[in-house]
Amino acid sequence: MSVLGLLSNFATHFKVKHLKEKPVVDNAVFRLHYRFTAVFFLAASVLITAVNFFGKPIVCTADTFPRPDMLDTYCWIQKTFTYPIAANNQSDPGVGPDWKTIDKRTHSYYQWVPFVLFFQGLLFYFPHWMWKNQEGGLIGRLTEGGRRGCTLQSGKDEPGRRPLLSDYLNQTMGTRGYLGVAHATCELLNLVNAMGNIYLIDLFLGGSFFDYGWQVLTFTEKDQLFRHDPMIRIFPRVTKCKFDRYGPSGTQEIHDALCILPLNVLNEKIYIFAWFWLVFLSMASVSALIYRSLVVISTRVRLAVFKRIGTTTCDPESVAILSRRLPYSDCYLLLMLGKNLDGVAFRDLLDDLAHHLDHSHLDC
Repeated sequence: MSVLGLLSNFATHFKVKHLKEKPVVDNAVFRLHYRFTAVFFLAASVLITAVNFFGKPIVCTADTFPRPDMLDTYCWIQKTFTYPIAANNQSDPGVGPDWKTIDKRTHSYYQWVPFVLFFQGLLFYFPHWMWKNQEGGLIGRLTEGGRRGCTLQSGKDEPGRRPLLSDYLNQTMGTRGYLGVAHATCELLNLVNAMGNIYLIDLFLGGSFFDYGWQVLTFTEKDQLFRHDPMIRIFPRVTKCKFDRYGPSGTQEIHDALCILPLNVLNEKIYIFAWFWLVFLSMASVSALIYRSLVVISTRVRLAVFKRIGTTTCDPESVAILSRRLPYSDCYLLLMLGKNLDGVAFRDLLDDLAHHLDHSHLDC
């Protein structure tokens, strides 16, 4: 099976159908985590696993060695190594004569790349799975038939839908606090994921990932004599491997093998993209968490958000009453409803709730 066939089969499990009919229960930054980042890591894992498309993951050669296939298997399992690039002037950086006084850099990560990428994909999907379980389809049930861009299932049912929704929200006011807390917790998990995965990859690559992207950006500005591609240093194409075996008379024979790692050409591209994307995602997640904190603690910010979601059709007085008197838990539910309901329906809902609060003198 070709790699394109594998990826197409994989993509069918993540295809979003009837997007307009699905309720919006999160924000754009949240969706970047599970719709893009999780799929990126899972697809990269599938791509690396499809070794038949790229040929053998490692090819080793050594003079007078009778079994090259055995040498490939041994070096793949036992790991390979390179010397520091500055320690030699060979045409292939990192390989050359043995250096007894210089520590060699071992490379065994390539055995685990697809597994780690798959695990990272699951990490980025977990907050979405957790949030969907906590939300339980509530927003979809409350806005069924009245979501933006949807055709109403029954025109005669719509006039009675708003009073029913308003009555339900009035009766359950103050009982949905867990939704806001659960969503904020999942946003915090998203931030931990973005920053934690930078540390995870750095640990996985032996402390070479924190400044990986910055090194790639700046190495071209260095003097030609002292310029060493950081992608080749971290993901070498050519490495060394030593295989010790005993000859027919029991004499130890040391075979110095030269190994080519063709998959590193793909690994370096995956991880350079991952570096830039995780840095961007971390900054976006910090911004989203700051925004969430402001909505929680500031009634003025809630007022601005209500106006933005409800556009100019909402009564300013109704919006002011709701943003002042409703606790964040109920405001959060209203904001989610505002993202899904038609503008006129949302305006009428806000007016009904504000009228109820104003006449009951509810002190929130």
